[in-house]
Amino acid sequence: MEGRSRLPDKPTHQWGDNVHYRALFEQMRESVFIIGMDFRYLAANQQALDLLGYTEAELIGISVGDVMSLDESLARDSAGDDHPKLFERALKRKDGTSLTVEISTTIVNDEQGAPAYIQSIVRDISERKQAEEVLRRHALILSVISDATARLMRTSNIEDKIPEVLKSLGQAIDVSCCAVFEINTFSAEPRINIQYQWNKVSSPASGISSLIRPILAELIDMQAGLFSSGDREDENGVSFLSYAILPLQESTGSRVFLGLFDFEKTVSWSSSDRDAIQTAATLIDAALQRNWYEETIRLSEARNRTMIDAFPDLLIRIDLQGIILDYSTNPDHPLYIHRDVIAGKKFSETWPPEVVENILGSENVQGFVAPRRVEGIRLPYSSSTYESRLHPIGPGEALIVIRDITEQARLDEMKSDFINRASHELRTPLTSAILMTELIQGGGSPEELKEYWRTLNSELNRQKILIDRLLIAGRLESGMMNLERVPTELVSILQESMRAVGSIAGKRKVSLTLSRRDPILILGDKSGLQQVFINLINNAAKFSPEGSAVRIDVEHAQGRVSVSISDKGIGIPPEALPHLFERFYRAKNVTIAEIPGSGIGLYIVKSIVEELGGSIHVKSAINQGTTFIVTLIPAS
Repeated sequence: MEGRSRLPDKPTHQWGDNVHYRALFEQMRESVFIIGMDFRYLAANQQALDLLGYTEAELIGISVGDVMSLDESLARDSAGDDHPKLFERALKRKDGTSLTVEISTTIVNDEQGAPAYIQSIVRDISERKQAEEVLRRHALILSVISDATARLMRTSNIEDKIPEVLKSLGQAIDVSCCAVFEINTFSAEPRINIQYQWNKVSSPASGISSLIRPILAELIDMQAGLFSSGDREDENGVSFLSYAILPLQESTGSRVFLGLFDFEKTVSWSSSDRDAIQTAATLIDAALQRNWYEETIRLSEARNRTMIDAFPDLLIRIDLQGIILDYSTNPDHPLYIHRDVIAGKKFSETWPPEVVENILGSENVQGFVAPRRVEGIRLPYSSSTYESRLHPIGPGEALIVIRDITEQARLDEMKSDFINRASHELRTPLTSAILMTELIQGGGSPEELKEYWRTLNSELNRQKILIDRLLIAGRLESGMMNLERVPTELVSILQESMRAVGSIAGKRKVSLTLSRRDPILILGDKSGLQQVFINLINNAAKFSPEGSAVRIDVEHAQGRVSVSISDKGIGIPPEALPHLFERFYRAKNVTIAEIPGSGIGLYIVKSIVEELGGSIHVKSAINQGTTFIVTLIPAS
């Protein structure tokens, strides 16, 4: 019967005598082959024929070696032992495909005990082998990821380890390329930035960016993952890429992805592959997050340390026992000590105990609970004046800010002195003016009334000059005084300034002489320069002894114009010279001599000269005189 298996004709007595065996052979659910001792097929049941895709007529007589992967051990073991043997072999089907099977072979002997044929029972185990391969592959991938996790968690240099993880993942999944890439969506045109990449040596050099660009819109909106098994086509209709892309980090205007790409074959992306890739994505995402947090903390610490180092104040962090935990300031600070030298020492061991007690205060003895500010701190090894501000960080820790307020204290002292002097200066002429007004109202001789009017006018003018200078100083400090740099004739300004001071100089019989009369053009502001030279010439005349002379010398050389104003007055002490142009400053010898003044005239002079691009210097000797030198820019 066609399609039915047929038992071999020889040895016919064996098959004919075993009717029950023949029926069993036909009805067995396993695939059964009968093989001659020459290793050719003699018979096969229907399951065996269906397994290989042959008909019985096609299979009988075919060599076992044409169907089964056969080695010498099989032939030797089959021929030498009649006990059942178990083998795994690959069978080739009629259509050319192969499958993995498990074969149990038994030698059947004839009546004389000689080997007659081989009975082979075959079981298809290809599905089991595929499952085993999937499990093996999954175990390998998990092992790779586990190893990568350990390496990533142990290292502080994540940038070097992520490429290693990509390499391990790519080799385990068996793809051409693994990459971590960023899509920046903040700009009008999304930009692709490859952050990390691994390529198989044998894979073609392909630009990941060009492959990603056609699917940008899908990636930007993607939530779970995107997998392609080579089902995308280029413009010619050719499948070109298998890939798996999973999202990692997401921030404003940016998304980061893990991508696996294969340019050579179709990847099916089994469930175990997808699980492994998702696990790797989670790992890399956690590592990147950790790296980002660590970098943020590092930058924050570096930024804070830079800010602290640039801070002009001294910062001391202490605990409740007075132990210095941190000591930070600029190396130029007069109280600078390297933090490594002083950290761990007691505050009271490095600073005077009475100063420390004043800084900490009695309210913070049991715990730092209240801020505290102390001004006017003086240290025995420093000439400066300091201010302390204590800020509790917690009950057991506080930050102390030590600020140098020497300049502020001196400025406050100068301002206080100025207010006192200005009040006196304003009150004196005002008192005189009131007195003159009362005398005028009381009447008197024409000569007396004339003197009263003259004194009243002088005192009011004195008051006006002081007020004008205060207003000019205020305008200079606020930037509201506009000075123009235009070609201006200098000598005429000097002559006008001399005439303005002439009456004052005449009263003291002080002569004013100008060394040069020919015109000189400079870049300046006429009104501002008049303020400068009237002030300087007036000071020279005021500080000069009666009957002396004030010289105004003008020189034009080497691209600069200089004006020197020299007197033979009381001079300026050397220690006062560095502070001469500061606001409200007056030298002690001037104060002692009770020479009137506000202390802001030279500040106004220097501010105007520097605003015009010039400079001012002073030379002086006690009781020999003083010379102010103003340097200006020529107009040509």
